[in-house]
Amino acid sequence: MSLKSADTLRARVTHIWPVLLAWSARHWKWLTFLIWIAIAVAMVVSRWPAIHWLVLGDTDDNIRYVQVKDWLAGQGWYDLRQYRLDPPGGANIHWSRLVDIPIAGLILFFRAFVDQGLADRLACGIAPLLPLLLLMLSLGFIGRRLAGPHGWLLAALAPLAAQMGLGMYAPMRIDHHGWQLALAVTMLAGVIDTNRLRGGVMAGVSSALSIAIGMEMIVYLAAGGGLIALRWVFREGAERRMLPYALSLGGATSLCYLLFASYANRAMVCDAISPIWVAVFGAASAGMVLLSLAPLRGWAMRLAAGAVVGGAVAAFFWLNWPQCLSPYQISPELERLWLANIREAKPITAQAQSLVVPLLAIPLAGLVGLIWALWDARRDAERLWAWATVGLMMLFSTALLFWQLRAGPAAQLLAIPPAAWAAHRLIVAIFTGTRRVRIAAGAGVALLAAIACAYPLYPQIMRGWAELTGNKPRPWRPSAIARNDAIKKANSRCRTLPALEVLDQLPPATIFTMVDLGPRLIATTHHNALAGPYHRNGATILDMHHAYDGPADAFRPIAARHHATYLLVCPNFPEGTIYQSRSPQGFYADLMRGAIPRWLVPVTLNSGMTLPYQLYRINYSASGGKKIPEQR
Repeated sequence: MSLKSADTLRARVTHIWPVLLAWSARHWKWLTFLIWIAIAVAMVVSRWPAIHWLVLGDTDDNIRYVQVKDWLAGQGWYDLRQYRLDPPGGANIHWSRLVDIPIAGLILFFRAFVDQGLADRLACGIAPLLPLLLLMLSLGFIGRRLAGPHGWLLAALAPLAAQMGLGMYAPMRIDHHGWQLALAVTMLAGVIDTNRLRGGVMAGVSSALSIAIGMEMIVYLAAGGGLIALRWVFREGAERRMLPYALSLGGATSLCYLLFASYANRAMVCDAISPIWVAVFGAASAGMVLLSLAPLRGWAMRLAAGAVVGGAVAAFFWLNWPQCLSPYQISPELERLWLANIREAKPITAQAQSLVVPLLAIPLAGLVGLIWALWDARRDAERLWAWATVGLMMLFSTALLFWQLRAGPAAQLLAIPPAAWAAHRLIVAIFTGTRRVRIAAGAGVALLAAIACAYPLYPQIMRGWAELTGNKPRPWRPSAIARNDAIKKANSRCRTLPALEVLDQLPPATIFTMVDLGPRLIATTHHNALAGPYHRNGATILDMHHAYDGPADAFRPIAARHHATYLLVCPNFPEGTIYQSRSPQGFYADLMRGAIPRWLVPVTLNSGMTLPYQLYRINYSASGGKKIPEQR
């Protein structure tokens, strides 16, 4: 290419580039939609084996799938009881129908073109990607607010680096957490929106929808409402956001209660949308409306009035429903035997380093970006307040990690705005700064890229560091390695569709199995199970723990009380290792040692594969026991 032609090309690029940037700034929503389609297609293709084999890995996903199918089969809109868990009474599930709607809609759509089985699997594969679009649009909105009209792209793409957060949107992840996280980010977008009317409505409606889905994000929603009120205290004119927020929050919460509260949630329950929360949010909304309309002058007067109203709402809540201050209303025994063994209910300090470091990488990048952004916006009061709002939500979500690991996805996603802003500023500096600035910015971009790839890079870095320093971790004993491999194998194989479908050779019956295996059993077979890991059914869960922990003689009375016909045992299943460790002389530990009572009759199933479990028929009339070779 000649020098003249190169100059011509450079001139054309120089002319076209600003035009392209302006066009993308105007049409960022449609571009985000197209990017989402590309991401969705890639995720569906990469996860196709899981879609094909209906790999609903989490217990919540399996129960959600069964719940949707039961609804389509004729179960009532407000009847969310799961009758195939602990029949005939069933299990009390505290969810709502809101998340069921898109899944059911996709199922009905695909059933018009393909067979029912494939339609169900396609719906489960695509449904989790819908809230991902809402998340990307909300993050793009925040990026534009904080970084300018071109700040949307990196913010919208950043969830791809937040592996724990992105996992909530993977195909087959059809539970409610993805929607709740997306709505929390939407709420944050409304809190910092420059259009106060739109922002107030956005924050209020998204909060109400999240409440209708479940109470898991209530602390984040309360924090968002508190920040709106705090802004009203210190900023004249902020009532133009607080008033529509309060009206939309109270109105939408009441409407969601009428539309989505199940029969069970019409009672005074704390763990779902119920009359309690309609009253609490109604009182808070009414108080904020009064404050917005009151002719209060000066921040001190507004602070005093806000404190009085906030204190009144808090007192109203505490005096009437103090039990709702606890996230679970379960017995101390059940908390000790069951809840204490759930990994996501433990703080980050109790987790392995290999999980903690990649998880905290994005929040750490967000913290550095936040400090930089606050300094950059120090002379712009509006931007400074927006950044302070985003920063407080980010720090709050990260702090919750020291309470429970389940705050991890929110901590990553709420750290995206400052991290993406920092990346945007560094990239701009590469193209516009001096040579020294470009070098520094390039190093910063490389560091952020490494943080974005923390999950795959961290194990490699630690291995390389060990090779370099010679400080290799002490190798596991062969027995420990074999034990760990056996647990992983059992956890995967016992849940598979081909293995569990074999059980349909038998007439429908109630099968006594692990708490964590029950939802998968009813999702893949025509049989019933006793329980899933849901706190409202604590009595049944406690019975199952007593049955496995206690002596063999105590098992049958418990099984008979729950009308169990069969016992399904999966050796080395993770939940079973807890019973073995906790009660080495208990019934389950005896089974794993090969001590099979006579009243457990092995059931032979026809299968072309070696089944990963043993199935026994419970003979309630027999007595005695026998010894067989130890199971490995």
